[in-house]
Amino acid sequence: MVNEVCAALLRANLLAGLAVLAVILVRLPARRLFGAEVAYWLWAAPVLVAAGALIPAGRVAVHAPAHATVIGTFAPPAPGLLLTIWVAGMVCAAWVLWRAQARFQRLAKAGRAGPAVVGFISPRIVMPADDGRYTPEERALVRAHEREHIARRDPQARGWMAALQCLAWFNPLSHVAAHLARLDQELACDAAVLRRHSRERGPYARALLKTQLAATPLPFGCYWPARGRHPLEVRVALLKAEPRPLELTGAVLIGLALTTAAFAAWTTQPPQPPRLPYPGELERTLYAHENHVSVLLVRVPARDAQAARH
Repeated sequence: MVNEVCAALLRANLLAGLAVLAVILVRLPARRLFGAEVAYWLWAAPVLVAAGALIPAGRVAVHAPAHATVIGTFAPPAPGLLLTIWVAGMVCAAWVLWRAQARFQRLAKAGRAGPAVVGFISPRIVMPADDGRYTPEERALVRAHEREHIARRDPQARGWMAALQCLAWFNPLSHVAAHLARLDQELACDAAVLRRHSRERGPYARALLKTQLAATPLPFGCYWPARGRHPLEVRVALLKAEPRPLELTGAVLIGLALTTAAFAAWTTQPPQPPRLPYPGELERTLYAHENHVSVLLVRVPARDAQAARH
């Protein structure tokens, strides 16, 4: 049982890593062709692929040789030790994320963090202290951005990203994917806000430039990150982009690609060995198929028997 769990987790992690590499390759072309909102959905691919690799396929091997229990599966050495290390690493990763979350909330209470949306179950907007840095119009746009995050359920998505980071703590691709997915999420939120405030691109850009970027990570919430290629450079550049005419086409194509990837991961699972009969079942099965001779006894009256003898 432990061997099967380890093999399934390793297979799901490998396939999800391949999906992350594929998304990294196509996310920028997809953003240019279909827009930031459609391209953001590409990050569902690693999750769907991992889920497809873990859902039982229900296929059973036709033949069952003596070693059928290990055919088509990977049995890692010392699976109990591997599971112990994995759980310990997961706990450590969760503790690191919790520390970062607590630090961000302390800064928010002091008025030195934000704008952001904090929380998983009941998200709330955190705004920096009103020190006159923003005009009323810019502050309204910042709030519109954070409300859009809540409407799109982005805080919940980030919470699941953090959980997946903990589950796949040993895979560096999971951390790269979480960082890039958060940036793409911000770009998608910008595009959604500007669809409603298309005439306020200038104030929106000024609000972005005035915003204090968060150097402290926020695992369970939405914030304006400051790592990697400067996100303001990317976000302000995309403010000039017009709506993409191929947005609907891109949504359909990406939906088909996600479905295909999940189905392909599901079909890669090795077939399960046939169930061996439990003691006594084989004997009863063989007995049920044996050839039997049926004897029909007919009772004849005495006078008819005497007549037959004569």
